[in-house]
Amino acid sequence: MQFKKDATIDLENLFLNSETAKNLYHNFAAKMPIIDYHNHLSAQQIAENKPVENITDAWLAADHYKWRAMRANGIDENFVTGSASKKEKFQKWAETVPYAVGNPLFHWNQLELKRYFDIDEILQASTADAIYDRANAVLATKTPAQLLEDKQVQLVCTTDDPTDSLEYHQQIASGNFYTKVLPTFRSDNLFFIGEENFSSYLKKLETVSGITISSLKSLCKAIAVRIDFFEEHGCKISDYGITGKLVIEEITDEEVSAIFDRFLLGMPLSDLEIGKYRTYILFYLARKYHEKGWAQQYHLGPIRNNNKRLTELFGADAGCDSMGDDSMAAPLSKFLNQLDYEGKLAKTITYNLNPAYNEVFATMMGNFASGGEAGKMQWGAAWWFLDQKDGIKKNLETLASLGLLSRSLGMLTDSRSFLSFPRHEYYRRVLCDLLGDQIEKGELPNDLDFFGKLVENISYYNTLNYFQFDA
Repeated sequence: MQFKKDATIDLENLFLNSETAKNLYHNFAAKMPIIDYHNHLSAQQIAENKPVENITDAWLAADHYKWRAMRANGIDENFVTGSASKKEKFQKWAETVPYAVGNPLFHWNQLELKRYFDIDEILQASTADAIYDRANAVLATKTPAQLLEDKQVQLVCTTDDPTDSLEYHQQIASGNFYTKVLPTFRSDNLFFIGEENFSSYLKKLETVSGITISSLKSLCKAIAVRIDFFEEHGCKISDYGITGKLVIEEITDEEVSAIFDRFLLGMPLSDLEIGKYRTYILFYLARKYHEKGWAQQYHLGPIRNNNKRLTELFGADAGCDSMGDDSMAAPLSKFLNQLDYEGKLAKTITYNLNPAYNEVFATMMGNFASGGEAGKMQWGAAWWFLDQKDGIKKNLETLASLGLLSRSLGMLTDSRSFLSFPRHEYYRRVLCDLLGDQIEKGELPNDLDFFGKLVENISYYNTLNYFQFDA
């Protein structure tokens, strides 16, 4: 199945269904630079700054969104994550694109072809060879830093393990780069006490911190050393990707210390003991983030690695994760309430993966807003499976109904690709269409100066000010 040979779509006014929406987007949103405060870009690739060269590497090497679509289209795994050539993999993706109508991948695909390569044609089997050659010719001359600068990406925050050396962030900071690259303290590996490789991870933490981990107290000291190290390298944000249910147990320092001692002795731990350890670390980190003045992010609700066959074949992030349905409201309330009561609640951004919890999360963040700090508690942008037109619109409408849309931090890519930044454009178009529709219906005042500034704030300035980034 293919489109006719000369088929194109109107990217100029994509999603902009009124004159007011077009005005808001083209005269305000489109002009704003990009701050991408959560992504999985490689600081090493930016620092080394070698051309990506091949569109398959840029698009398919780590994009589980595309992998899922290709598998759903019946493409053999050899052409997805297997040993097929780069051109063969690209051709199989091109065959899949016409079947992806309605999926955000279809529009992301065409936006990226247009914005980076000035290609208007729809990618499909009949255009694959020409687009492959044309894109590769451009990529051969473009480094990661140039790709970022071309899209006015002023700053990105990568996602980094507490044991990371941050050597590439240092290289970037001392180099002549348009885009500023800051680390994010991603703490997930500190919680995997029930996993077989946790002991080896602690050895790595010992090495980089210079602290011998012989007790819970020394573990916390090692973590504190690494937080200080990240702060020295410009870190202002933490992140935690919670898999499954958020568990907040009743704990005392003494019992968790004893639990950690049993772990060090090689004794097996119960699920309850693991939950108590994780609760302790979660609170310890959150209090440290408040002490440092960092913002903390919590990505809540996925069930990961559902397909054992694919996970054994490829490993984690194979593209077999999905939405979970574990209850989040009560434990999230318990967690935030305790920190707020202590006066140690940092700026907080939460993201839910299951849209059934939109209103739960939007109202939960409002419970702990601070009268002295506008927008302190954020329900974040539509995330992962929800960062598509319908999911973004519902996110915006829910936030507007139950919170303050005007204080929103806007979009982030959550991506591993240097070609993913038109996702900010995608988001801004949905935002402008939503506001433009309400203005033209008479539901909002017809004041383009006011709403133009609001759009600029959501697209850029709110993020700049919230994290106190240097402009």
